[in-house]
Amino acid sequence: MSVLEMKVPSPGESISEVEIAQWLVSDGDYVEKDQAIAEVDSDKATLELPAEESGIITLKAGEGDVVKVGQVVCLIDTSAARPEGAAPKAEKVEEKKEEVKAAPVAEKAVAAPNPDPVKKEASYASGTTSPAASKMIAENGLAANRINGTGKDGRITKQDVIAAMSGGFSTADAQGWGGSRDQNREKMSMLRRKIAERLVSVKNETAMLTTFNEVDMKPIMDIRAKYKDAFAKHHEVNLGFMSFFTKAVTEALNLYPAVNAQIDGNEMVFHNYADIGIAVSSPKGLMVPVVRNAEQMSLAEIEREIKRLAIKARDGKITPDDMTGGTFTITNGGVFGSMLSTPIINPPQSAILGMHNVVERPVAINGKVEIRPIMYVALSYDHRIIDGKESVGFLVKVKEMLENPEKMLFGAKDPVQVLLGL
Repeated sequence: MSVLEMKVPSPGESISEVEIAQWLVSDGDYVEKDQAIAEVDSDKATLELPAEESGIITLKAGEGDVVKVGQVVCLIDTSAARPEGAAPKAEKVEEKKEEVKAAPVAEKAVAAPNPDPVKKEASYASGTTSPAASKMIAENGLAANRINGTGKDGRITKQDVIAAMSGGFSTADAQGWGGSRDQNREKMSMLRRKIAERLVSVKNETAMLTTFNEVDMKPIMDIRAKYKDAFAKHHEVNLGFMSFFTKAVTEALNLYPAVNAQIDGNEMVFHNYADIGIAVSSPKGLMVPVVRNAEQMSLAEIEREIKRLAIKARDGKITPDDMTGGTFTITNGGVFGSMLSTPIINPPQSAILGMHNVVERPVAINGKVEIRPIMYVALSYDHRIIDGKESVGFLVKVKEMLENPEKMLFGAKDPVQVLLGL
């Protein structure tokens, strides 16, 4: 008998323990090499734990247990033979295809008019919704547990939601109060506990202040309306607001370096680069992956990197390395309908920019009232290192470049000034 001890690998520097979020297999199951057997939460990300070898698995830790890096969490009997019926996945698929082809058409014709649905074996992914399905469920106030998932391993796809809606939902199927006084308790994940700890420490340990301004988004929206199709065709990525904001922020950070700095003991650390954290929503909570050296990127490069990181966060594949080392953060509450907020600084950074929804508002333009698409923006900053003059100047510069996008091409200068050599 040959037994392999599987230990918790280190997810990254400074991480000494993780939490078993979910076992994807059961005790005594036969697992294949590199098969995902568990999801583990660190205080920075959720990672999958793959099997190091094939064999019969014996679990040594339970879901919710906090285990040290290097601790044994399961044993794999590598000498165990694969049980009959537990053929590799590829073979299973081929067998199913052959069975479908071999099924005689005549049997279909004489089948019962209302056959009982075939019961599928429960999977850890059963009932999990895709991003598109989640959005549609939320928009229509549906209950996910009332929808049958036909995707891989029982996942609920957008087509499943459409099929359920076309079939009709009763009022009992919609999400809402059930009329009971029951309570549900859920243990906070290690990631959520760490987020809570950091947010409280920021409020207690920094002199946080927020300043506000408004941006006329018409110039940016006109550019998007005119070039979005050509941009998407040429660069194979959509043109969004975030790339414009990121570019404007990097130019403003160059003019106001204290906003891009941080406090380390009795010293101020200034960065000669702009690593911009972009807050994105994920199934595990808010994640802040970092776009490295954003000051050197084009709009297309920024959009590609944001898309890549957002997909990793959505799929639970984001790593600690993707989220460490940022110098400034941008968060967009506008996608959820937020009109105004005071974002909390992401330590050890000293400032964060909050974007909000775009609303048509009456504004004075050249002495006349016009309706313009206006976005309120907020800059929260640590007053210990950033003065009011710098914070206001930074936000005004971001506003100027967004309302005059051509300035982003000339290092925050007016094109006429560049032409005249001023």
